[in-house]
Amino acid sequence: MAWTIKFAKKAEKILDQLDKPIIRRILEFLKTRVENDPRAIGEPLKGQLSKLWKYRVGDYRLICSLEDDQLMVLVVHIGHRREVYNKK
Repeated sequence: MAWTIKFAKKAEKILDQLDKPIIRRILEFLKTRVENDPRAIGEPLKGQLSKLWKYRVGDYRLICSLEDDQLMVLVVHIGHRREVYNKK
């Protein structure tokens, strides 16, 4: 059974600001690789963020929450690899 992909408002706003080829690459990655089995490809984060998962798409990282009861992947943050983990 396929998982549903949803974006938090913050992540959607960040996605809209990216270049079109990067947006296409991220959306295609989510549709083809994450939607079927999100735990097969991603990695769980550690420490305070241990309930979240990360996915690598080129130089960008997707930080997601996996909602098992709803079979939903909620993308909570998108960022370049050099800045995505920094606290703001």
